[in-house]
Amino acid sequence: MKTITAVLLGAGSRGRYIYGPYAEKYPNELKIVAVAEPDEGRRNHFAAIHGISEEYAYDSWEQAFDQGRIADVMIISTLDRLHYIPALKALKLGYHVLLEKPMSPDREECISLVKAAEEHGRLLIVSHVLRYSLFWDRIKKCIEAGELGKIATIQLSENVGYRHMTHSYVRGNWRDAKETSPMILAKSCHDLDIISWLMGEKCTMVSSFGSLLHFKEQNAPEGSADRCIDGCEVEKTCPFSALKLYIQPPEHPWARYMTQDLSHEGILRALREGPFGRCVYCCDNNVVDHQVVNMEFASGANAAFVMSGFTDKEGRKVQIMGTHGEIRGDMETGSFTLYRYSTGEEIDFQCNTGGDGHGGGDVRMISSFLKDVREFGSGSQADGLTSAGASLQSHLMAFAAEQSRLEQGRPIAIPDVLNMKSEMNV
Repeated sequence: MKTITAVLLGAGSRGRYIYGPYAEKYPNELKIVAVAEPDEGRRNHFAAIHGISEEYAYDSWEQAFDQGRIADVMIISTLDRLHYIPALKALKLGYHVLLEKPMSPDREECISLVKAAEEHGRLLIVSHVLRYSLFWDRIKKCIEAGELGKIATIQLSENVGYRHMTHSYVRGNWRDAKETSPMILAKSCHDLDIISWLMGEKCTMVSSFGSLLHFKEQNAPEGSADRCIDGCEVEKTCPFSALKLYIQPPEHPWARYMTQDLSHEGILRALREGPFGRCVYCCDNNVVDHQVVNMEFASGANAAFVMSGFTDKEGRKVQIMGTHGEIRGDMETGSFTLYRYSTGEEIDFQCNTGGDGHGGGDVRMISSFLKDVREFGSGSQADGLTSAGASLQSHLMAFAAEQSRLEQGRPIAIPDVLNMKSEMNV
């Protein structure tokens, strides 16, 4: 088996905890030979783990292109608005590319990347990891086997969880749509992609409602402070306290994303000095904390999606209603039930959800990408399960949903998305 070499752009949460560990666990499959990361601590830590010399440890993504093509693939896990240009450069240099979703918050750039992959004859795989998980894979196989007949309606809910909501979308990197992407694209294009994939036909119309309901200044309780650590009078009773979220020894599941120093003193320092110690009512966030999307498809089938940051647990629940059967499932537990109308049978399925936060989808996605790269040009090449071309529809659905939300729920036809302003407004 050929070991695939890779350049990693971005050693943040995905780079450090998904792609890096895969290379550690399966060194015969993937070797990361260079890394670009502006944070010196993260960069040095990652380089040390993977034996990357200083010459190939870059402090900017631009430097990763100075020496030309130095590996088989490029994995791009930078922030949303730093996806397009590096992906385009990588394709032109001859890299196969694994690109974090979304492809871009700019509609024209998404279309351009699809065309660039075709023009340069390279793989461009988007990290819609849910398709690779056993849970969604087995549901898709039930549909393809005709168990449901014709799908009439899909209902999908994403419980973001208040911890994830406040960490990533109130205090964290994805809090400002102008710097990254609107919530429906940054977080929930996973869900629109799954709906599109399960439905197996073109989406024609989208409408959406959503807003920033709670995490804003006017909802700050009396006695609160700008930082949870600065003598806030209500910190002990506040459900969104940064002290409660980040001081969780010994694992510190959330603190590891904000600081390399997980000592008690290191965490307190990060809360005093960094963005994650701020009161959730005193941040510069502008993305929605809840949203609903309704979709119509070419055959007349429809779908409804609900995203909420106001849940205790994270997870996704789905109900798929067809002419011959129904599926109800919970991705968090990896279980779903198939109901056959003709016989009255109820068939339970249990899928392994271990491996990562996406039901094992991350590991299966990377493995699939590496396999496609190895087989590329052998006569049996494929575009990949989540190629840029396959992913484009869910991006267009997200653009339409955000436009509809900004226009108080006006239905947006998907063909009209191509005539919108290129850049998403906030």
